[in-house]
Amino acid sequence: MFESDRDRGRSLAAEELLATGDMVAQYAYCPRRFHLMYVEGLWQGNQYTDDGKFRHGRIDDSEDLLPVAGGDNPPAIVRSVMLTDDALRISAKLDIAELHERADGTEAVPVEKKRAKVPDNPERSWAPERHQLMLQGLLLRSAGYACGQGVLYYEGSRTRVPIAFDDALESSTRALISRVHAALQEIAPPAPLDDSPKCIHCSLNGICLPDETRVLASGGLDADKAEDTVRRLYPPRDDAVPFYIQAQGAHVCKKGETLQVKLAGSVIGEARLIDVSQLVLCGNVSLTPFIIKCCADAGIPIMHLSLGHYFYGMTAGFALRNAFDRAAQFRTVDDSTRCLVLARAFVAAKGANQRTLLRRNGVAVPQERLAAMQRAVEEAESAESLESLLGHEGSIAAIYFENFQSMLRPKSEGMVLDVFTRNRRPPRDPVNAMLSFCYALLVKDCTVALAANGLDPFWGFYHKPRHGRPALALDIMEEFRPLVADSAVLTAINTGMVDAGSFNRTASACMLNDRGRKAVIHAYELRMDQLVTHPFFGYRLSWRRIIHLQVQLLVRFLRGSIPEYRGIVTR
Repeated sequence: MFESDRDRGRSLAAEELLATGDMVAQYAYCPRRFHLMYVEGLWQGNQYTDDGKFRHGRIDDSEDLLPVAGGDNPPAIVRSVMLTDDALRISAKLDIAELHERADGTEAVPVEKKRAKVPDNPERSWAPERHQLMLQGLLLRSAGYACGQGVLYYEGSRTRVPIAFDDALESSTRALISRVHAALQEIAPPAPLDDSPKCIHCSLNGICLPDETRVLASGGLDADKAEDTVRRLYPPRDDAVPFYIQAQGAHVCKKGETLQVKLAGSVIGEARLIDVSQLVLCGNVSLTPFIIKCCADAGIPIMHLSLGHYFYGMTAGFALRNAFDRAAQFRTVDDSTRCLVLARAFVAAKGANQRTLLRRNGVAVPQERLAAMQRAVEEAESAESLESLLGHEGSIAAIYFENFQSMLRPKSEGMVLDVFTRNRRPPRDPVNAMLSFCYALLVKDCTVALAANGLDPFWGFYHKPRHGRPALALDIMEEFRPLVADSAVLTAINTGMVDAGSFNRTASACMLNDRGRKAVIHAYELRMDQLVTHPFFGYRLSWRRIIHLQVQLLVRFLRGSIPEYRGIVTR
């Protein structure tokens, strides 16, 4: 793996961008990794890249100037030297250059540090490393130095491996530089490597999805077959989790690398920045522009929820990570045929999951009603228009909510749960109050997943865009409504997490109070963190990770890497 990430994240026009030493090494290692890093500007670190960055710290903190070749009394060693060759359109920052006086002039020997041990192969090095070192040799020659060899220093073995700059290595490196310049102009990413061991420790495997993309591109959606070909590369859970704040009048501040929540001058909660994936503010919670900047720098979106159970906004840093993905989204929005294909997948998956939840948890649900739901799901899969699809969705929802009561087994005697239809704005009963709040939490998480993967949450394919409405987030959440939100509500009721005292009621509305919201958030987060077996790929991951994975697969479909988008359906 190549630790140098000095130039990652920049996605400039090819004519404005020099090929760097790290680009050449990354391309030689994996053209798809190169494309994700340097064309699409995507990055994700891991323990290996973090360790490599730490080990490079001493070198990267300094920056020496390379003396003019042939000058008097050159230093023996220069560190962190930036060199550029405009003719070849390449640049690199050399870790170390050792300068030696010879009778015919000064010789320079580039030394590239690697965190690993010496490879156990005849060359005692890897090809991408040799190309990276040869590029540095070309830069030193361009600066007027003799340069016939370089050194790879493997810190894991504390061993120097000399690399001769022969004609074959120089020729292949020059050809590689030309391919890198051409690749910088490509819009479509190369195909993933086929069952390569390189993918196992690659920091971008959760973005690249090499096995998942390959299986779906070949039409292999059978979990029994995919299990043998899809490796466990995708992280099962997030390291960070949402940080909810619902104490009214609370203020968010920062102490060191920790967010603190204060109320009336006392600290009532805190969380380390590194452990926070979202800062979720419920109602009247304040923070300063400084906290907003800290969250933006850390990549933490600030999500805004009202006490009336509405998700109404997000504050975040620059969210556009990949203009190509968003361009593909907008092209699809203008294509009514492709919009219908995606809408069918969203609605059919939602309907199938509603039927499964009702079949598993309902008591005495008439078989003819379940059969009617199945027919409506099948009709949704072949709907010829968005209008007819809306009709099928309505038919499924009507049967689902008229039997929703059969899934409820409250522990509290005072918990009256008469619900036979979905109602909202405002909800009129406890079940609908909880459903509204969980749907707000779910659309929040879908919005975060879409923004994190470079899509515009406001331009949907099924839900029509409207001011302030995250239409694409509403599209994505359809298949997850019964799987996450409805299941969380059932858990909160049937385990006694909420009771009659969890709600505030009026003649026309029913709302969760502070205690009720806390209980529902707990039930929702437990569900999001639950590990389940992915129906396509056969490995286990949390529902939160599945939402992110579905968004990534949607991007693959929009870009043409896979032939169809398939909604998540449980068995």
